[in-house]
Amino acid sequence: MTDTAAGIAVPGTKLATAATELVRDTTTELIYHHSRRVFWFGSLQGQNRGISFDPELLYIGAMFHDLGLNQEFRTSRRRFEVDSADEARRFLQGHGVPEDSIRRVWTAIALHTTPGIPEFMEPEVALVTAGVEYDVLGIGYDDISPEGRAAITALHPRPDFKKRILAAFTEGIAPKPDTAFGNVKADVLAHFVPGHRRGDFVETIQNSSWPE
Repeated sequence: MTDTAAGIAVPGTKLATAATELVRDTTTELIYHHSRRVFWFGSLQGQNRGISFDPELLYIGAMFHDLGLNQEFRTSRRRFEVDSADEARRFLQGHGVPEDSIRRVWTAIALHTTPGIPEFMEPEVALVTAGVEYDVLGIGYDDISPEGRAAITALHPRPDFKKRILAAFTEGIAPKPDTAFGNVKADVLAHFVPGHRRGDFVETIQNSSWPE
């Protein structure tokens, strides 16, 4: 498979290669292609913003960011972002990566659905979120040229992506609905899980055990 698109190459390191093989072998085709696109879109947004970043760490963050949607994590009772981040941490620890680098990747993955914070953090944290926001939400769509988008999606197509990624979110989160409290995945359950009632922050305060 070609690992260069829009002038950006996937890091040719043993670590990146091992991450590619692990994610390709353990998750769905949908998530694999999405994760690869996130790396390229995040990298291009980094170039656009004049941000220096570690391509290898960005790649690992992109590749692992949705791994927690897999079937084996649906009884974990934790946010899928945390399950994804923990899998990345185990992978990186197993390859002897320094703790500061592991922390960056863990944070990038854990916060990728928490808008308004990652952009002010380390470059890899900011750019995993930027890549996700570009591919899933279309934020900053015109920041990347049509030619750049075409080159990336030629390598990693996104047929019926909107419908399929929403289905993947629903399947991954519906078994543990409490993990959607206070984050954007509550919207997914409200739309696609009949009878779901999202948690309400104000009601939680008002109904707490405190007398006043």
